[in-house]
Amino acid sequence: MKYIFNLIIILALASVAGIIYFYSQIKIDISKIVDYNPKLTTHIYDKNGDLVAYIFDEENRQYAKFSEISPRIIEALIAIEDTAFFEHGGINYEAIFRAAIKDIQAMSLVEGASTLTQQLVKNMLLTREKKFTRKLKELIISYEVEYTLTKEQIIERYLNQVYFGHGYYGIKTAALGYFKKNLDELSLKEISMLVGLPKAPSSYDPTRHLDLSLSRANNVLLRMHNIGWITTKEYQAAIKETPKIYDQTLTQNKAPYLVDETIKQLAPLYPDIRYGGYKITLNADLKVQEIAQNALKFGYNEILKRNKDANTTVLNGAMIVTNPTNGDILALVGGVDYAKSNFNRATQSSRQPGSSFKPFIYQIALNQGLSPQSKIADISRIYEGVNKNNKEDQDWKPKNFSGNFKGLITLNDALKQSRNLATINLLNSIGLDVIQRDLEDFGFKDIPNNLSIALGSFGVSLMDYSEQYSIFPGLGTRHETRLINFVENKNGEIFKFEPKSSEIIKPEQAYLMIKMLQDVVNNGTGRSAKVDGIELAGKTGTTNESVDAWFCGFGPEIQVLIWYGNDNNTPMRYVEGGSRTAAPVFKQFMQEYINEYPQTKRKFDMPPSVYRKVYNGVDALYTTTSPLPKEQNNILEKQDREGIIF
Repeated sequence: MKYIFNLIIILALASVAGIIYFYSQIKIDISKIVDYNPKLTTHIYDKNGDLVAYIFDEENRQYAKFSEISPRIIEALIAIEDTAFFEHGGINYEAIFRAAIKDIQAMSLVEGASTLTQQLVKNMLLTREKKFTRKLKELIISYEVEYTLTKEQIIERYLNQVYFGHGYYGIKTAALGYFKKNLDELSLKEISMLVGLPKAPSSYDPTRHLDLSLSRANNVLLRMHNIGWITTKEYQAAIKETPKIYDQTLTQNKAPYLVDETIKQLAPLYPDIRYGGYKITLNADLKVQEIAQNALKFGYNEILKRNKDANTTVLNGAMIVTNPTNGDILALVGGVDYAKSNFNRATQSSRQPGSSFKPFIYQIALNQGLSPQSKIADISRIYEGVNKNNKEDQDWKPKNFSGNFKGLITLNDALKQSRNLATINLLNSIGLDVIQRDLEDFGFKDIPNNLSIALGSFGVSLMDYSEQYSIFPGLGTRHETRLINFVENKNGEIFKFEPKSSEIIKPEQAYLMIKMLQDVVNNGTGRSAKVDGIELAGKTGTTNESVDAWFCGFGPEIQVLIWYGNDNNTPMRYVEGGSRTAAPVFKQFMQEYINEYPQTKRKFDMPPSVYRKVYNGVDALYTTTSPLPKEQNNILEKQDREGIIF
């Protein structure tokens, strides 16, 4: 007997020594669990607080603090997974003994006895292989975790870490994904379905195997009833319930072009933008975004109706909607179908603006002292040595779209009718150096040293162009386009993106241009953009051979830039242009916008330093800088009659 006792003592000491040695060999750092910092989903919201999209790197996880997790969820979880959770120290010896008997009977590892702590350790630090050494590591580390963390902290980490199927990590993500409910809104049956998922997430995914998911939930309910944690009435009611299940995509992306640009702008500031758990609030409005998307698609379909042979693989469009009084981007649509092409034509593409650029030339003329009633020469000329890159023909012979010319014409009528020759002659009279200098003040970059800039013969993106166009409805102040309002990190710290603006010209001078562009919409090339009941202004733009079609329009507090063309810069049909292709889309958008926001401002404010007078039978506006001509003839008229070649 003494021999057996000594043998037992020796074996026990050897076992303890072996465990101590084994423990000393374990090199696993539990800080990953203790200092829990999982990858979290970033949320993007519009200005009204409506969800635009979820973005994440590998794991779609929305974090739930312990205070957000209802006691009922905890009860359901430990009832089915680890009933003695709050009593044991990380290891349930009784459960291990029961499992060991079954394993011995089967001569293999068939029965598990893992506590929630062990499951957390296995999930975060170890592999899932069924080996004794792995199991021993799990037991030892679980002890250490229980010694370091509270039970509440372990529960919080477990429910945020585990996989719940369908791409959902963490119980909060699963609740929102499967049921579109917050944790405190879940029914007992829904809770039971969720806590039953981690055992076999794919098998119990209710979007694919609802019958298995409900059966598993009923087992959870039965267990809770058997141990007295729910009443018979609660049990029977929950058993009968079949919750509504939502089978939806993970990202919930309602505006992909908008989201892409958001990530692009924030990534340099926040390298972990996709997994840092940020809450991003945009200046965009999902309602406006939808109106813009529908309007752009409407214009696209109209082109296809006119040309059934159009190449739909390259034909596309883009639109940007802003508040020109502060630069807020309300909508951003980079193409007619993101699923076919994620290239953002509103931000990444540089297209020639054509005649939509003319207002900037005329604004400079106004700032130089001319008025909308000043006259310029709409006559044909040959400009020698302009096309220096063309060895065969270095002369430039521009013409009007109509092919004719009208002689002397007021600035207002020249812009209203989009007269090319008048605009080129105006630019030439002012001087290319002056024009380039002032355009740089407006915010344009890399302006060619060429008279053809009068016709918008250089590239510009919609986003940049929108900022520059804001000078007009902004009454002389250029507002930087601003997509993001603020970013909140997971610690609740907020970074605000403040609006930036700068006064470029005097308000009264910009107002003269507003009225000229109103005339374009009411009586000129932009008539198809007119909407009753609101003052609108804007300019059409069409480049050579209908490669680009534009409309840039605005009301007192909303601005819309629209572009259509082929991605490969080939011409559209000759009938496509700013007036026919883009302007009706502006009208379509504005009508829907007004229906959605009937309170929108309807009239432009006239600065007090703008004056009006009947001049040559016209109700004319003027300022101190831009007085009315003393005579019908003006300095440019005399200058333009002096010769044909400049």
